[in-house]
Amino acid sequence: MVISAIDIGSNSVRLATFADGKTLYKVLTTTRLGEGLSFSGKLSPVAIERSAKAVSDYVQKAKNDGAQKIYAFATAAVRGAQNGKKFLTRVKSLCGIDVEVLSGETEAKIAILGAVGNRDGGIIDLGGASTEVTVQQGGKTLYSKSVDIGAVRLYDLAGRDKQKLTSVILPKLEEYGSFTAENFDMCGVSGTATTLAALKLGLKVYDPKKIQGSTLTISEVENLADLLLATPIEKICDMLTVDSRRADIIAGGATLLAMLMKKLKIDKITVSDSDNLEGYVILKEGKL
Repeated sequence: MVISAIDIGSNSVRLATFADGKTLYKVLTTTRLGEGLSFSGKLSPVAIERSAKAVSDYVQKAKNDGAQKIYAFATAAVRGAQNGKKFLTRVKSLCGIDVEVLSGETEAKIAILGAVGNRDGGIIDLGGASTEVTVQQGGKTLYSKSVDIGAVRLYDLAGRDKQKLTSVILPKLEEYGSFTAENFDMCGVSGTATTLAALKLGLKVYDPKKIQGSTLTISEVENLADLLLATPIEKICDMLTVDSRRADIIAGGATLLAMLMKKLKIDKITVSDSDNLEGYVILKEGKL
């Protein structure tokens, strides 16, 4: 069976298509659904329209590619917005699909399911509007916390100013409590971790096979964060072959990741291209 899943995040809409337990492809459109949400509490009409259009286009692509089931889910931007239902209604009107809005707990669950499976270990899922940390051992969840801070929120609140970023991040880190993860194998999933891995590897074109299983130490993340903060957005676009709506938020995301790794006492993360898209299908179907 061919199954597609659409992940509607704060910065991008992603489509993955699976068949016979394998990921056939993943594609991404940067739509910045969550821009300005930190100030207004609402999704802007322009962001709603461009993101809903991206979902509709991906539904059509999935159908063209033979998908027999198409799932769509939304995360922090939609669940936190006062007018999140407007977005859901617009998607339904464009392509007839119902979007499931995930809780922070479910968002964390599918991320660890996609990246770690049933193994002992944990994930840091640093998104656009929220960041989830989850650790499991012996088939049980030891720790799981979703905090409403992410790369898009940081850019809205602090731009690319290190001092401002730090002042926004520090109080949010306290919400993770006293838990530390130094004794666990931790994975980094989502755009910040995979983009930093691509930068470390010198990839001009994103290659999931090279990203999967690569590693980032805390010192590498700190150094990359400083490099990105000092680099003009236009140059970041060229370095990573990404558009400006990914390039402008990556420095803040890297700063948050470094500070969170320090808070959790994590020396190194393993980067996973397999993430909540795989995890969502496993949750719904029992397997890919």
